[in-house]
Amino acid sequence: MKLAFVGNMLQEKFSTGTTNDEDTDLLNFLKEKGLDISLVIWNDSNINWPDYDVVIIKSPWDYHEHVTEFSDWLDSLDKLQIKVLNPVDTIKWNSNKHYLKDINSKGLPVIQTEYVSKGSEFRDEFFEMFGTDNLVVKPCVSAGAKNTITVSKETISDKRTEINTLISEEDYMVQPFVNEIKEGEWSFLFFNSKYSHCVLKKPKQGDFRVQHYHGGSISYPEADPKHVAQAEEYLKVIPQQTLYARVDGVLIDNTFQLMELELIEPYLFLNSDAALFENYYQALLQHI
Repeated sequence: MKLAFVGNMLQEKFSTGTTNDEDTDLLNFLKEKGLDISLVIWNDSNINWPDYDVVIIKSPWDYHEHVTEFSDWLDSLDKLQIKVLNPVDTIKWNSNKHYLKDINSKGLPVIQTEYVSKGSEFRDEFFEMFGTDNLVVKPCVSAGAKNTITVSKETISDKRTEINTLISEEDYMVQPFVNEIKEGEWSFLFFNSKYSHCVLKKPKQGDFRVQHYHGGSISYPEADPKHVAQAEEYLKVIPQQTLYARVDGVLIDNTFQLMELELIEPYLFLNSDAALFENYYQALLQHI
C-alpha cells in the first residue's frame, strides 16, 4: 500500500529556541515502521495521485489561502476513490468556522459566536449582545490567527474601517474576548478518537495569540481527566471517524469550552516523543 503524506518542510521554532520539524520526524518514524510513504505537496502538478492508495492530510498550512483550489483537489481525490485521512467531507465541514454553530446546536459549550456575512459591516451592538467591552473579530476560513483583530468600545472608531474592509472580502465571525485565554489555551490530541496527550499554550504578556510564532509559550501538563472527558465529547459531532483531532479551548469556571476543532492541518505537538509517534502510528494502522 502506497501512502502520500501531505505536508511541507517548514520548521516550527518553539519559544525554547529549539527547532522541531514535526513533519520530517513523523515521516521518518512511519518509514522506519515499514510503511511505503512519501512526502508530497497538495498542489504539486507533478504528482500522479492515482499512484497512491491513501492520502494523509498532515500540514497543508496554506490551504486557507487557496480554498477553492484545495476543495477541488479534495474532490478529485474523491472521484479517484483514493482514501483520504481525514475524510474529505469532514475536512470540508471543518474548513469553515460555521461548524461551531453545528456543535453548539448539539448542546456542547462553545465560545459565543456571531457571524458577519461578506459585504456587510461590523455592528456596535455586538458589545451589548455579548455583554463585554472587548471583542475578537476573525475570518470564518483562516489559520494561525491571520487577520484576527481584537477591538474594544474605546478602539472601534479607529479600527472600524480596517474591520469593514476585511469583511468586504470574506465572511467573518465575532466573539467576546475571553479573559481566560490569558491563562492559556488547551489543546487535547486524539488519534482515532483515543486520547493521546495535551498541551497548554499561553500568549506572551500583552498579547492574546497563543501561537509560538507570535511569542506564545508551550508546556505539556498532565491533564485533569475531567477536562479530557469534556474535550472528548466534541468528537461525537464529527461527521466521520478521523485519524486525528485536536480540540482547542479554554477553561471557564473549571469547565472546558471549545474555541476551535482542528481536523485539517493541526500541529500535533508530538515533540519528538516516540510514544506519541507510536500513538499516531497505531491509529493510522486502524485506518489503512
